[in-house]
Amino acid sequence: MTQSQAKRNKALAIRSDLSPFGNKLVNLGYANREQVEQALIETKKTGRPLTRVLEELTGKELTPELQRQYKKHYLFELKVLYGVESLDPEVNSLAHEDLKSLIDELISIDICRRYQLLPLKRDNNSLLIAMVNPEDLEAQDDLNRILRPKNMTFRRMVITTEDYQTLIEEYLDAQVKAQEQQKKESKLDVSQDLENLAEFSLDDAPDNNSDDLDVNDAQGAPIVNLVNKILLKALQEGVSDIHIEPQEEYLQVRFRKDGMLAKAFPDLPKKIAVAVAARFKIMADLDIAERRKPQDGKIRRMFQGRAVDFRLNTLPARYGEKACLRILDNSSTQLGLNILIGHEPTLQLVRDLVARPFGLFLVTGPTGSGKSTSLYSCLAERNSPDINISTAEDPIEYSLPGITQVQVIRGKMDFSAILRAFMRQDPDVILVGETRDAETAKTAIEAALTGHLVLTTLHTNDAAGAIARLDEMGVEPFMISGALLGVSAQRLMRRVCSECKIPYTPTKEELARYGLSVSTEGQHTFFKAKTLPYDQLEDARKKGTVCPKCGGGGYKGRVGVYEVMANSERLQALINQGATTDIIKEAAVEEGMITLLAYSLNLVKEGQTTFDEVDRCTYTDSGVEAELRAKRKSVLECKCCGATLQQEWLDCPYCLTPRF
Repeated sequence: MTQSQAKRNKALAIRSDLSPFGNKLVNLGYANREQVEQALIETKKTGRPLTRVLEELTGKELTPELQRQYKKHYLFELKVLYGVESLDPEVNSLAHEDLKSLIDELISIDICRRYQLLPLKRDNNSLLIAMVNPEDLEAQDDLNRILRPKNMTFRRMVITTEDYQTLIEEYLDAQVKAQEQQKKESKLDVSQDLENLAEFSLDDAPDNNSDDLDVNDAQGAPIVNLVNKILLKALQEGVSDIHIEPQEEYLQVRFRKDGMLAKAFPDLPKKIAVAVAARFKIMADLDIAERRKPQDGKIRRMFQGRAVDFRLNTLPARYGEKACLRILDNSSTQLGLNILIGHEPTLQLVRDLVARPFGLFLVTGPTGSGKSTSLYSCLAERNSPDINISTAEDPIEYSLPGITQVQVIRGKMDFSAILRAFMRQDPDVILVGETRDAETAKTAIEAALTGHLVLTTLHTNDAAGAIARLDEMGVEPFMISGALLGVSAQRLMRRVCSECKIPYTPTKEELARYGLSVSTEGQHTFFKAKTLPYDQLEDARKKGTVCPKCGGGGYKGRVGVYEVMANSERLQALINQGATTDIIKEAAVEEGMITLLAYSLNLVKEGQTTFDEVDRCTYTDSGVEAELRAKRKSVLECKCCGATLQQEWLDCPYCLTPRF
């Protein structure tokens, strides 16, 4: 029990004599002594307010006068307990503008929410802070770290949890309203900026072939406004990537949303391409004079009270520098395997695999398929005080409390070097952001064989392909079969909009293409997405005739598709024999593995996505053939004579009837 918890329990013990508030309730007949004592015990266990517990026990509502007396009594106890003044917002007037400015400028909202504190007032070099737990040493250390460089100190006050929640929610509500107002005032119409850019003379613009760049051109008001609107629109629309692409006669801006690229703005004048690229470089602290080699940087901006990072990469191309920004908005991502995986058997299989004490668990898929989110959801399942978790990443995309995260430094500290260091750090679970080379692969497998759970990613098309990929890296088959727990291949498919999706009946030929039949799928309702071409979409949006949920795109959000292959004795034997990917996949399907294609078709049957998305993400002829072969082998009874068949026989040995 911590010192803080002991003091809280002591405060509750002080109140156990029922005086003065408890005795007052008994004397008024609101509650008997046993009910008050029971309420105190419940408050001690759960931390809920005594007044609410009493109202539940007695079925009576406390009068405002009694509520006020209890709060006054409780604040006095907190004052005695912590030795600092107490804050009652109903009595002490608060300047909400001061609160807002102090959170925006000094103590971030993340710190306030993490430690349950609020900056109230600034007096010269001293900051008054209300805290639910004024003796939180970690909070005090962070406050000192923030304020010391500004030559500031802080004074503490104690506040009840209920008052803190009320004040923080008022602040957040005000932030949301301000953002909504800003959104209304700025409809992200770039027409005015285009008019300003039209006045941007070619004589003033930097020459695309010149080595000299006038920074003032990149910092001019039209350029700054345009770049800010690009970033703001991307955040408001929830996109994952921004592409700024110089073409021969114009500058193109595209967003990737839900895995699909689409134009975000009308074509911009080509003459501003250099200035726009320079503006992004300035924001990311890159060298604006260097235009002959790629550069990497990071831009951090606040959006709706949270910090959002943009990972910038610039690349010299034929018609000028292309800038690509990946948006890293961790606050909008929910971690949890149950949130990601909707199929219960697949969810349970993944949980069983990552619950093992040691071994190698691989997550495969193309870039942008959600591999990092899946890995961190696995870590969240294992994260507890008795587990030592270490990660090696490039870059660190999520922040998970309680684990050790290490950033790869290219040329100095790569994945394999970090892994070797981890082995001397007494780890239980190790996450490797990506297995790129033979040395990293061998080190990871050695760690898995020596009693550690290792989670990492590979770039393969399916789960079975991970075996061949490791073999190409030079890992011995016996090491793969001995260390591997399982492989999860995944994709992200767009979720069809629930408001404007169009029901339809597929033809027999369409179903047959995916290995389905009308007789078995007749009871399902299939849907198509209502989409509009880009040129029609812009006009429809201006007229307000598009779906309000998806904005005319036909899809809203994404859903995961998973193929989980658990290692087994049969698969181990095949790996040791050097079996091909097709043979391993077929064996896994026979043992019950649901392929990417089968999983995605189930989502289509459930009405979550469409056949068009299946074609885009998961459909392959080899996938269909693997499932058909497994289905053929699963028929263990002759349809003609009823004789029991062995799996290796293709025809019935009694009546010679083909099995399929």
